[in-house]
Amino acid sequence: MSKFTGLAIFLAVGILFPLLLPGYLSLAITLLLFASWASAWDVLGGWAGQSSLGHAAFVGLGAYTIALSATRFDLAPWWAVLIGMGLAAALAWAWGSLTFGLRGPYFTLSTIAVAEILRLIAINERWLTGGAQGIFIFSLREPFGLDLFDRQTQYYLALAYTVIVIRIIIGFAKGKFGYQMRAVREDEASAQAAGINPTRVKLQAFMISGALTALGGAIYGVFLSFLEPHDIFFLPLSVQIALTAIIGGRGTIWGPTIGAVLLVFSAELFRNIFAQANLLIYGVLILVVILFMPRGLMGQLEHRIIRRRYARSTRS
Repeated sequence: MSKFTGLAIFLAVGILFPLLLPGYLSLAITLLLFASWASAWDVLGGWAGQSSLGHAAFVGLGAYTIALSATRFDLAPWWAVLIGMGLAAALAWAWGSLTFGLRGPYFTLSTIAVAEILRLIAINERWLTGGAQGIFIFSLREPFGLDLFDRQTQYYLALAYTVIVIRIIIGFAKGKFGYQMRAVREDEASAQAAGINPTRVKLQAFMISGALTALGGAIYGVFLSFLEPHDIFFLPLSVQIALTAIIGGRGTIWGPTIGAVLLVFSAELFRNIFAQANLLIYGVLILVVILFMPRGLMGQLEHRIIRRRYARSTRS
C-alpha cells in the first residue's frame, strides 16, 4: 500500500467519523491535534534529530494570536492564522540561531526556557493577554459562513490540518530536504563533508515545525474558547507532544498518529476505568513501550520489515 493510499483511507475514515460517532467529536479533535502536533514536532525531533521540549510555545503563539485578533484587533481568522504561523517561524529562526550551537541535552533545556519565558510574558502582560485570569474568545468572523465554534466544523478543520501535516511529511520521506535532514541527524560532520549545511537544514526544519504547530494552536484556541497561560504554555503539554511522537516512532510518517491514538485513547479509557490510578497506569504503559520498543511502535515495525527483507535477499 502506497503512502498516498494510506492518507486517502485516513481521510475517508475521518470524513465518515462524525456521521458514525457524533458523540465523540471532542475526543477526536484532541486526538487529531496531538497527532498533528507530534508530526510537526517530528520534523525537528525525528527527521532532523533535534529534540525539543518547548513546542507548547508554538501552540500558545497560534492560540493567543487568534484570540487577540478576535478580541483586540477584529482581524479575520485566516489573517490571525497566517500571522501566528509567521510569528512561530520567526521565533524558531531566532531561537535556533542562538541555540543550535549547543550540544547534547543543552538544546533541549533551552527549549524549555523559551516556552517558560513566553508563559511569563503571557501572565504579566495583562493589558494584552488577560494575564493569569486568561482570555475568552467570544466571537469570530465566519469564513464562508462557517461557525467556527461548532464542534463539527472544528473537527473537520482539525482533520484538514492533520491531512496537510501528514502530506508534508510524506513529501519529506522521498524529497531532497528529507534526505538532508536524515543526514544531519545521523552525522553532522559527514553531512557537512557531503556539501550539506547542517545549521541551515536544522533552522528550516525548526521553522517548518514551529509554523505547523502554531497552525494547530489556532484550531486549539478556538476549540477551547478560553486561554490561560498555565495550561497553554505549560511544560507537560510539550512533553506529551514529544512523547506522542517518540512512542509512535520518530522519523516515520504514521508513527506520531499511531502514538496519538494510543496515548489519547488510553488516557481517556484509564481515566474512566481506574479513576485516581489512571496516571499510574498511563505512566506504566509509556514505560513499557519505551523499554521494549525503543524505536517506537512504527519504528520497530519498520525495523522488523527491513530485517526480514534483508534475510530473504541473503538467502536468494
